[in-house]
This record gives sequence, structure tokens and C-alpha cells, in this order.
Amino acid sequence: MAAFATIQTQVQHGVMTITLNRPDALNTLNEPMSVELGTALRVAQRDDDVRCVVLTGAGRAFCAGQDLNELNAARSPGTVGPPTDVGAVLRQRYNPLVVRIRTMEKPVVAAVNGVAAGGGLSLALAADLRLCARSATFVIAFLRIGLVPDMAATLTLVQHLGYARAAALCLLGDPLTADEALRCGLVSRVADETDLPSVTRQMAEDLARAPTQAVGLTKRALNHAWAATLEEQLEYEAFLQTTASQAPDHREGVQAFLAKRKPRFSGR
Repeated sequence: MAAFATIQTQVQHGVMTITLNRPDALNTLNEPMSVELGTALRVAQRDDDVRCVVLTGAGRAFCAGQDLNELNAARSPGTVGPPTDVGAVLRQRYNPLVVRIRTMEKPVVAAVNGVAAGGGLSLALAADLRLCARSATFVIAFLRIGLVPDMAATLTLVQHLGYARAAALCLLGDPLTADEALRCGLVSRVADETDLPSVTRQMAEDLARAPTQAVGLTKRALNHAWAATLEEQLEYEAFLQTTASQAPDHREGVQAFLAKRKPRFSGR
């Protein structure tokens, strides 16, 4: 993979770790980062040797949202604030990233090593699983600059927390601590700062050893469930189960169970 300027990537034991790497700017999102992140995610999606993806940040932040200096520079000289059509920026740069993370048929884990604010929190919410350092904080900061939560944050927050808690976070802007995020189900694990890399690695490698095709089909089922009736979801699960049951990993799982040994899934 070509060298990147705003992210770093590493592949080890079936896990691609993508590190947002603008620590002096708290890993804020800008156009080069969106392009490079999209490239890395496409590579991860297509590479059969990659069976899990980890998103994390360099330095003391996961991601503090959009780089407002970049947005302000896009305005006409002498004006202050974001460009007129922020929606165009979302459609071109960031919405495709969210779609790829949510629809990639491999597990995506966000290891939140510090503050996740604005679009940075939206990015973490797009992942399938989140774990965080004990010092991490989560904040929807859009109203502070007169904008609306985006990158599907209004959907994922309601999915994770329910409407009332999501509305409180969006409208009041109070930050969540790591322990509060754990209690309300926003993250699945909290680790001390020094332990976060090893805890993340263990989770990611466990996921990389899982039956990757079945993981991808499970993501499809979960995404489908939010807009489905009971009858529609039952039929969709049956459809996906037909595909999963014909895969080599299903046969391996059954054989391992009957032989009372650990399965050795190939990802197929």
C-alpha cells in the first residue's frame, strides 16, 4: 500500500489498523484524510487477508471532528464560517466513508484513544464495535457551531441509546465520559490508556479468526433490521442463512463442535 500523509496503516494477523495521523490537529478530518481513509478502507474491503479493521487515532485524540480551518478557508475572502454548502462536503467526502464502514462485510472496531467529537464521534459510531481508553470523552459538538449532527450520527445515536438520550446528547452537548459511555452501551469495553492497544489487538484478532463471511452476513442482517417488519426480517435471515450454510466455514464449525475442538475458520 502506498505511503499516506494523514493516516498510517498496518496489517498483522489478519487485522488492518488504520491510525488517523494528524495529532497536532487532534486528528481533525480534512480532504486529504478523507481521500486516504477511503483508499485504506477499499483496500481492506478487497483484501482477503484482512479479516478485521481497527480505526484509532495518534496522540491524545481519536478525532475532534472536521478541520474548521479548512472549511473556513474555502469561503470567499473576508468572510468567516464554514462554506455555504457543507452538505456537498458530506456527500463527496464523508458519507461514502460511513457507508463503506457500515456495509463492509468485515468487522470494524473503533479504538477511541481520546476525545471523539463532532464528526469524529460520528466516525466511531459507524464502526460495529467501540472500545475506549479511560480518559476518552464523547461529545456531539455540532450545535456549538450552528450545525446539525451528520455522518449518520442522528441514526446511530438513536440506535444505540434511544431517542431521549440521543436528543440530550445532541441538544445539550454534554460530554460523555468513558464510564458513562460504557454504562449506556455506547462502548463495549473501557481500558486503561496503556492497556488499550493490547485489549484492542486481542479483540481484533479474535474477530479476524471468526468466520468472516458469516460476520459479513450478520452485519447485513443487523443493518436490515432497523427498517424491516418482523416478517421481512424473518425472510431476510432465512435468505442469509442459506448462503452461510453453504460456506466452508459452516462445515468447519460443525465438524469442530462435534469433535470438541476449536474451529479453524478460513474466512470463506
